[in-house]
Amino acid sequence: MAQNLSLLLEPVTKLETVANQPFSEAWAKKYLRNLAEQDDRIEVLKRSEIASEVATTLTQALRTTSLQAWGRTEALLSQEVIRHQIDPELIDPWEVAKDTHKIYQTTLSAYAEQISPAKFSTRIARDLGKIRQKYTADDPRVIGFISMQFHYSGQILLNLTPPVQQASLRAYFKVIDDHLYMPLQRAYQAAAECAYDAPPLQAVQKLLPLCSEIATKIAERVMQMYPNYQCHTGRLSDTRVQISSVRDIEMFQVYLWVCVLENNISAVQQELFPLCVMLYPRLKVRWEFVRQLIHLLGTEIRSRLEPQQAAYFLPYYDSLWAMFSPEVLPDGKL
Repeated sequence: MAQNLSLLLEPVTKLETVANQPFSEAWAKKYLRNLAEQDDRIEVLKRSEIASEVATTLTQALRTTSLQAWGRTEALLSQEVIRHQIDPELIDPWEVAKDTHKIYQTTLSAYAEQISPAKFSTRIARDLGKIRQKYTADDPRVIGFISMQFHYSGQILLNLTPPVQQASLRAYFKVIDDHLYMPLQRAYQAAAECAYDAPPLQAVQKLLPLCSEIATKIAERVMQMYPNYQCHTGRLSDTRVQISSVRDIEMFQVYLWVCVLENNISAVQQELFPLCVMLYPRLKVRWEFVRQLIHLLGTEIRSRLEPQQAAYFLPYYDSLWAMFSPEVLPDGKL
């Protein structure tokens, strides 16, 4: 009888073992997942605390940073302001310092709160758009001086930042550079004035999400073509130069968008061309290098759009190419 009972219990024991195996495994996985989530929360908290400490330190340095950035910008562009006959009264150092301080204070607060750069870009866009509009209202060329002041402020702050935090903070500072160098608000306004189904707007909309991809591809291609090329900041392979190269190629694209949406070349004639003529020689950027960027940009536009869409860009692209041609801006080979 006892033997028969043991025979009956054996399959039950096996059933419990089989049933408990997946349960135990699932429980173990859940336990480890909870540990991982806890580790993630601790890591996020730690990052937030570090970011807050960095932001506090840099905010305290803002006043000194603005003065140092002004000195660098003056050293770089004071002669260009005279040569281009820009009214110095349009560049009020106290007003510029105040705007710089306000924007970077807001930026560092966003960094401390760990607001994503994408969300920060949306929040700060209007303020940066107003600053850009203010300084380009009387003379669009003034934006060259202002954008360098903001850029140098960011570079000085990055140099004061621990190396481990520099990459994450740089993403926030790039937002500032992008909105000051590029006429983004002007592009938004021009787009808003177009009919939603206007073919030129549709052509721009097709290129818009590809902007960074195109810029990165061109920058990488040029780096391969000119491995020994060196500008004021360093070699093309240097991180800072790569970021600037991508930004400039994005800038050229946005100016072309504005031309297409506004149906005239004024944005390039009044802003982009004078800006490049003022900045590039001082930054030791050769015109042959710029022409290569423009050439590759034209190739990308034609390859990404249908012929009828590319046709909206070609008149402005051809004008852009002519303005930067060797006949207008000659220089030696790289």
